Amino acid sequence: MKSGARVGETHIIVLHYCSQGHINPMLQFSRRLASKGLKVTLVIPRASIYNAQASSINIEIICEGLEERKEEEKERVVDTKMERGRGVGETHVLVIPYPVQGHINPMLQFSKRLASKGLKVTLITTTPTNKSKQPQSSSINMEHIPVGLQGEEESLDDYLERFKLIVSSSLVELIGRYNGSEYPVRVLVYDSVMSWAQDIVERLSVDGAPFFTQSCAVSTIYYHVNQGAFKIPLEGPTVSIPSMPILGVNDLPSFINDTSSYPTLWSLVKTQFSNFEKVNWVFFNTFCELEDEVVKWLASKRPIKTIGPTIPSMYLDRRIDDDEDYGLSLFKPNADACITWLDTKDTVSVVYVSFGSLASLGEEQMEELAWGLKRSNSQFLWVVRELEKKKLPSNFVEETSEKGLVVSWCPQLEVLAHKAVGCFMTHCGWNSTLEALSLGVPMVAMPQWTDQTTNAKFIEDVWGVGVRVKVGENGIVKREEIKECIREVMEGERGNVMQRNAQRWKELAKEAVNEGGSSDNNIEEFVARLVCS
Repeated sequence: MKSGARVGETHIIVLHYCSQGHINPMLQFSRRLASKGLKVTLVIPRASIYNAQASSINIEIICEGLEERKEEEKERVVDTKMERGRGVGETHVLVIPYPVQGHINPMLQFSKRLASKGLKVTLITTTPTNKSKQPQSSSINMEHIPVGLQGEEESLDDYLERFKLIVSSSLVELIGRYNGSEYPVRVLVYDSVMSWAQDIVERLSVDGAPFFTQSCAVSTIYYHVNQGAFKIPLEGPTVSIPSMPILGVNDLPSFINDTSSYPTLWSLVKTQFSNFEKVNWVFFNTFCELEDEVVKWLASKRPIKTIGPTIPSMYLDRRIDDDEDYGLSLFKPNADACITWLDTKDTVSVVYVSFGSLASLGEEQMEELAWGLKRSNSQFLWVVRELEKKKLPSNFVEETSEKGLVVSWCPQLEVLAHKAVGCFMTHCGWNSTLEALSLGVPMVAMPQWTDQTTNAKFIEDVWGVGVRVKVGENGIVKREEIKECIREVMEGERGNVMQRNAQRWKELAKEAVNEGGSSDNNIEEFVARLVCS
């Protein structure tokens, strides 16, 4: 182009006011200008607040408190790929998940995102993990508090009390040790079901930030219950909650309909909000576009930040090197057998069936599911944990060997991303739901308990990416219903609509975590506030 040389010689200086709400839009505008070939210099008050990766933007620093800084720091231009700022790498964040796989995975992935921004991040584990699957990111430090798993003779109440006592004392010791080093702890990001951790860090003058591993919609329901907005059990067939569709009794989390069966777990759910008013940050494993209205409503109450979907970068934006899987597992997946089998199947021809790490189907339901899969006449890959295999019908594996493969565990992300998979029959756990949405796979929703019923409602009626099974007498989903639901997703016009919707959510999930996306911006803002303050 004739104007090319002149464009590259045109220099624009961008100066913003030092608050995150001003920084973000002007930074994005600078990137747009640079992408057009202009020379752009962004003027910032401190090197440590800037953590972008667009090397085409020059950085000019006007230091606050110049008299306190070395002469050579008064003026310099920083290549942002080469330098993230002195203050970022010195800012230390501890992250502690509750010790179940569905809580470990998203908090580990969030840790990787923070580390990719230059923060020092330490992940705390409390139970034995599969040592062959340690985090691959060398930028994440690991600390272990030896609580162990729940004993066979130990009640859940006793285990949770033991967990709290050991973790509480160990956290005090751990934070004290780090605070005496060159990397004092600035923030503890804790699992929202561990609300007591906030009281510990307050005594140590450390900020706390709860991390919610459930959807924003489910959290909003629990928030209303906690606030006494409606009585439980419900007095009518439906409930109306701001920002959400009308919910029937069976659309609400199971704890709300039956608080007596799992009193300990119900208590954990309710106490998530006990310190809600004390914190400066509340993190949610979701993205704004997915739960737009609900996020806006809850954000009007507390400073929530959506930072998801928290699945490995390889499946989304590919901006974190070697982030190919979760990296910590309580199980040993049978990867080779699953993928080798899928490689032999046609595109979008396989139904993948998995009910997560905790759900346990009764023998009658296992039988109905087995014969429903067979009647659907679809190829299927079914994950049945070792302890559950005795519930399978006699000779089922042998009779269906030409159509199906039954395994004890598999690498779910790799399976969902495989071209052969056209449908995911799921219990609707939040992680599984997010994975399917992020990888563009329609679902047959077969929720079991807790938040899964609400997730199933959204899968079918809000996001339009699946069909929910109808439960028959005695709480059993019959084989004919299973067959019809699978066929509805895998065949026909409605199935095509679900496929298109699933692909749309897949693209939006990628955009959210990519540079300048809603979740990426929220993480950038968190980092900037930590370093600036």
